[in-house]
Amino acid sequence: MATTPSYRSAALGKLPVEKSKGANGIIHVKTPVPLGDYPRRLTDRLIHWADKTPTQTFIAKRDESGTWRRVSYAQLLDAARHIGQGLLNRGLSVERPVLILSENGIEHLLLAMGCQYAGIPYAPISPAYSLVSKDYAKLRHVLNVVTPGLVFASDAKRYHNAIAATAADGIEYMFTHGSSASVRSTSFETLLATPITSAVDAAYEATGPDTIVKFLFTSGSTSLPKAVINTQRMMCSNQKMIACAWPFLETEPPVLLDWLPWNHTFGGNHNLGIALYHGGTVYIDDGRPTDQGIAETLHNLHEISPTMYFNVPIGWEKIANALESDEALRTNYYRNLKMQFYSGAALAQPVWDKLHATAEKACGKRIIMTTGLGMTETAPAAMFVQTERALAGQIGVPMPGMEMKLIPNGDKIEIRYRGPNVTPGYWRSPGQTAKAFDEDGYFCSGDAVKWLDPDDPNKGFVFDGRVAEDFKLNTGTWVSVGPLRAIAGREGAPYLQDSVITGHGQAEVGLLIVPNRILCRQLSGLDASAPDDAVLSSPPVRAFFQELVDRLYAQGTGSSTRIVRALVLTRPPSLDLGEITDKGSINQRAVLTHRKGLVEMLYANTDPAVITPAAK
Repeated sequence: MATTPSYRSAALGKLPVEKSKGANGIIHVKTPVPLGDYPRRLTDRLIHWADKTPTQTFIAKRDESGTWRRVSYAQLLDAARHIGQGLLNRGLSVERPVLILSENGIEHLLLAMGCQYAGIPYAPISPAYSLVSKDYAKLRHVLNVVTPGLVFASDAKRYHNAIAATAADGIEYMFTHGSSASVRSTSFETLLATPITSAVDAAYEATGPDTIVKFLFTSGSTSLPKAVINTQRMMCSNQKMIACAWPFLETEPPVLLDWLPWNHTFGGNHNLGIALYHGGTVYIDDGRPTDQGIAETLHNLHEISPTMYFNVPIGWEKIANALESDEALRTNYYRNLKMQFYSGAALAQPVWDKLHATAEKACGKRIIMTTGLGMTETAPAAMFVQTERALAGQIGVPMPGMEMKLIPNGDKIEIRYRGPNVTPGYWRSPGQTAKAFDEDGYFCSGDAVKWLDPDDPNKGFVFDGRVAEDFKLNTGTWVSVGPLRAIAGREGAPYLQDSVITGHGQAEVGLLIVPNRILCRQLSGLDASAPDDAVLSSPPVRAFFQELVDRLYAQGTGSSTRIVRALVLTRPPSLDLGEITDKGSINQRAVLTHRKGLVEMLYANTDPAVITPAAK
């Protein structure tokens, strides 16, 4: 008889679900658990911990020698006051805020906290806009929207081309390393050396719940990126929601090792906020969930034992594989770990199972793996899965203080949000703001959900894709894109990296395969000099994707779920074209727009590259 697996103790809040029916099939959902009081501003927590645990490390990052450079809570508060004073001296404001181009780093954090202390908004921007993009179109758009008075980059040389291509009058440029002869620039050290006056503390006292902390830009999946206003109320209420959902955070300060970029809400609001709110420590991980970058993450995990670990699914896959084969890594990783969390896409159940197996091998118990649903506009957490035994696809129950509205939309149910953690809108875009909210003040997320168990709302929701991604075949049958992509991702691992579902106005569903090029090259047996086209058309790779299409076709139960044709993309998705975000997620609509010719070829039935089921 099978035994029920046990989990390492980590107290989860009990969040029962209440639902009530409205007109036209609308359902209102919330938890009756009260949110309670929360700070007026997140910097209040910095002041609290600087007084209570002044020498505790808040942020750490390896220096060039590989040694962890640390900044304590007391040092962070002192630096924030100096920097805040320097920003005030420059006359910066909500109309002329700070723009941060650089990736995660200590100076990035010091500048952000200085902005918060002085009440001057900042906008952390995806480094890819400067370092990967070739036309700098998104960077120019960001500059036009924000109109910064100060632009910060860690290294003048690395960011030279982007700055030279987009430089504008009236902007001061600041660098940690190097300088630029082409723009007016100063050293970050001059900001740190600013003498403090009473003005900076007066500015801090003038901040409150409605103060704009930052602008976080959306990925721009359907248009140019929008600047989401993030206020102190949003961030503080969301951290209190998280504390209600995860009361174990009160038992000991969390320790995080984290690579997730601060220009995204997951890394910059959720993870940094958890550490600051609860007096924890963040070790900045310079690794990435890529075949090249994962080595640095594993090196760090051999040394740092996190209490919570956050990652995206592709990162979890690589971590799970490493834990399976490295005993020393398993021992250190699981030493203090209480929770694991994924976001950004669905986590394949085999990866989940592998993590459970390695945990049981290392410490005799499983570690909670969980997730939720949220977005930049909700600061970000809106729902969490509040059970140890979560399954792939679940997104959980509402957070305290949040009201949710379920709107029938074709054969989908759209979820909308109202609460203190919801943005007031998009900066300098009243038209887009008006479109984002309905007549009752709910934010229209565009996400589709369904009940895990329609007879038991306390089991919460599962994700059902995006309303706008779904389409109809020429028979009038709706195709649910999200679930199909999840199935393709599960069945196609590890050689399928992502996929795009096709078939709008057609009779059949098709698949554009985004291959994992490194693993496909290994599978092909060809050497490093072989071109990608040869790798992706090699017999072993072709055979794998043929078998994948055969399985997907056989699993389909009707025209809306049966993959009938597929094509492997030989040209990678483009950041400049908006086909891919800097976190690596695929923009379905942009790929279909820019690869229109390939989609036509997919349905023309004349090209030998098209893969069709052998059994059809």
